[in-house]
Amino acid sequence: MTEQLRFAVREIELSERPVVLRLPFRFGVVTLTQCPQAFARARIELEGGKSQWGAAAEMMAPKWFDKNLQLSNEDNFEQLRDVLRMARQAYLGDAVPATAFGHFARHHDSHLHAAASKGHNPLLASYGPALIDRAILDALCRHLGVSFYKAMQGNLPGIGGQQREFSGFDFERFLPALRPSGTIEARHTVGMLDAITAADLHERVGDGLPETLEEVIQAHGHRYFKLKVGGQTAADLARLEAIAAVLDRLPQPYFVSLDGNEQYSDAQGLTELVAGIRARPALARLWESTLFIEQPIARKLALDTDLRAADLGKPVIIDESDGELDTFALARERGYLGVSSKTCKGLYKALLNAARCAQWNAQEGAARYFMSAEDLTTQAGLSVQQDLALVNLLGIRHVERNGHHYVNGMAAQGDAEQQAFRTAHPDVYERSHGAVRLKIQGGRIAIGSLACAGYASAAMPDFSAMTAI
Repeated sequence: MTEQLRFAVREIELSERPVVLRLPFRFGVVTLTQCPQAFARARIELEGGKSQWGAAAEMMAPKWFDKNLQLSNEDNFEQLRDVLRMARQAYLGDAVPATAFGHFARHHDSHLHAAASKGHNPLLASYGPALIDRAILDALCRHLGVSFYKAMQGNLPGIGGQQREFSGFDFERFLPALRPSGTIEARHTVGMLDAITAADLHERVGDGLPETLEEVIQAHGHRYFKLKVGGQTAADLARLEAIAAVLDRLPQPYFVSLDGNEQYSDAQGLTELVAGIRARPALARLWESTLFIEQPIARKLALDTDLRAADLGKPVIIDESDGELDTFALARERGYLGVSSKTCKGLYKALLNAARCAQWNAQEGAARYFMSAEDLTTQAGLSVQQDLALVNLLGIRHVERNGHHYVNGMAAQGDAEQQAFRTAHPDVYERSHGAVRLKIQGGRIAIGSLACAGYASAAMPDFSAMTAI
């Protein structure tokens, strides 16, 4: 597929609906119990006046995009609404037709500058275009009746040199070589407040769903795990030992990542944690099973810290520091070997970073640089499906999934919406305990049905039941 259609963006609708968690989720400085999920709908108009709608969804997580403790959660939500409105105004303010990527490239720099003038950092600013770009691409795929995978392999969006950071890569060669799979491993998150065994529970939620790490493994058969650490070495080591006591009972190999969530001020604190892990026999298998360490150092300091001299023994990736298109390249110079993919940071950024990994690895003749797939509590429906499709396209074979655990599936949605998604994607979802929810069996999610026309979804949420932004 070589045709790269140009079109105008005629309408963008922004809305939200509340999400209430069944279990509190502590990451970094916040304990999340509820927050809104944002939705974007975009109508594109092609030559001849033909129109098509597309959509995207993403959680509005507080204290991740901006961790300023002087801001309330509601302040954070309003920041996210603001960058969504700013992006909508920018995309609708230029009616000249462009490719899907062309719309992104046209507004990227000016949007970041406008957001910065209002005090919004680049990571926060990117949230607005991230949703709108996916909605636009969804509309284009639906118009042509092609899947997200086929569209990307054929470079239907027209990804290329319109944006400076993309100019050094041959996407016409890179994209066709991407090979999505029919399944993906789900990496289960163990949050800072999560119970490891039944003895850790003060009281049960009692909804029949797993509440402890032991119960999660029994129910879903996970082999991949993401373990949160909090920056307090003694407490972190004790918690890791409790987790290892459960994981080490698994007869098959298991794999973990350690997520620092910016809780360290320098490399020394991280080095102390690593030394403590290595010194404890009870953590020997867990350390051997550790794949990488995720964003341990606060974003304001991370790229000023050179990790190449630190004795860590595992690769370190950036996540919250990944605010701008060139951040991964800067992080590489400081000894970071990986970067996370998250749809909330933008699908084109993820593709750019994947191309970087391929180019750098080819230059060095070794698979040193890599991408991980992380979750910002993506919810069942559009959000989780679009994220799964993106990381699957990139060839990442395991992905952090936590939205299904901390939220009771689609229980808050109407029966018609729940049934529509389950009917359209019976491999992705199941109905249990009174609601449609993500289906994880043997630690894996079957995702073959995401190769449908559109951006990974053959069903749509009930937009009429949402509140306009």
